[in-house]
Amino acid sequence: MRAVGYRWPMLSAYGLLGLPLAALGLPLTVYLPPFYAEMPALNTGLVGVLIFAARLFDVISDPLIGTASDRLTTRFGRRRPFIALGTPLLMLAAWFLFVPGADAGAAYLLVWSMLAYLGWTLIYLPYTTLGAELSADYDERSRITAWREGFFVLGTLAAILLPALAQRAAGDAAAGLAAIAVFLLVALPLTTAVFLWRVPEPDGGRASHIRWAQSWRLLAANAPFRRLLIAYLLNGAANGLPAALFLFFVIGILGGSEVTGGVFLAIYFLSAVLGLPLWLRIGRNWSKHRLWCASMLWVSAVFVFTVTLGEGDYIAYGVICVLGGACLGVDQAIAASIQADVIDEDTAAGGDGRAGLYFGLWGMATKLAFAIALGIAYPMLWLAGFEAGGDNDATALWTLAVLYGLLPVAIKLGVVALMWHFPLDRRRHAELQSEIGRREPSSS
Repeated sequence: MRAVGYRWPMLSAYGLLGLPLAALGLPLTVYLPPFYAEMPALNTGLVGVLIFAARLFDVISDPLIGTASDRLTTRFGRRRPFIALGTPLLMLAAWFLFVPGADAGAAYLLVWSMLAYLGWTLIYLPYTTLGAELSADYDERSRITAWREGFFVLGTLAAILLPALAQRAAGDAAAGLAAIAVFLLVALPLTTAVFLWRVPEPDGGRASHIRWAQSWRLLAANAPFRRLLIAYLLNGAANGLPAALFLFFVIGILGGSEVTGGVFLAIYFLSAVLGLPLWLRIGRNWSKHRLWCASMLWVSAVFVFTVTLGEGDYIAYGVICVLGGACLGVDQAIAASIQADVIDEDTAAGGDGRAGLYFGLWGMATKLAFAIALGIAYPMLWLAGFEAGGDNDATALWTLAVLYGLLPVAIKLGVVALMWHFPLDRRRHAELQSEIGRREPSSS
């Protein structure tokens, strides 16, 4: 495994695939649920339940796909065949999901959501797993994930601007979602081709052969893994709540529109692009878990003020978007870098390159957290009398404000308490690399 720095052409080829994946990810969580909730055959509570069911299917697929990629042996590698397989599936499912007919109902949303999530997982899970395998160096791993998350933010900006422009031209939300679908159909096959051409796959022919019983014993004995898994579950819920409720908040609390929401999202994610290198510079000599905790404390201190906002408070919310958005990139990049370090605990204890299984379990925790957040938040809004696109009373709006602003902050503070004394720091990582080097000199 490489322990020195990569040059920018390879890093950009690796990160570029994140562009269309992010362009799909934001609409799936922010735009799509409210859009389907306003369709004649659906409502807010039913949409929440259906997406929760689709996410449960997605949760189960993660460890299965991760393990399959660990054990696959081909001359093209272990991870890249899955990315090639998932690309056409995701393109097909995204088109039907984002360009539905006027009579689309529960079965339509459920089936195409499940297929879109499956295609996404076939690409994203091996993609992030391979990123962890590109280097064994503590800081280089953060650099690799930072390139990926940087392109993710750019893809998210595309997912904000394209619907806004299309809606302005056509005058409805359906045009915005169709624009995302067209962008995905063009960008995904191109970036996948560049990735498969330019990005190497270390240990591509070394399939995992460890027995299942030993595999689960190693997982159970990996204390940093267990702690990080819980942190991922909680942080996924904290991030999922405001993402799923964003448009409801902008329209219902601030009195804005979908176009207004697009402006705020652009501010938020542009701040993430600018904030990522700043945070990495601030924490360049820190252990990763402390940098992650610092970013979560900062965003919590900023985001708690959303519950004080009311109709027309655009400037105050814009400031929150700038200050809170600056933490987004580091929240994603550093957490992903810690994942790779935790796998070293497994390798040093006798594992044999099962990064896919680990990333599958982390992905499962993150998606389960979002499914739980959405499955609770939408029905709670429905019980409080909230109606998407309708008039809502004080109880409904207060419920929305608490779910959007207070609950995520409380959850993130719990993650900080869990991760502040995380045992895998710089010193421990160096010890692990030494142990791995002694056991398998050719792998370093």
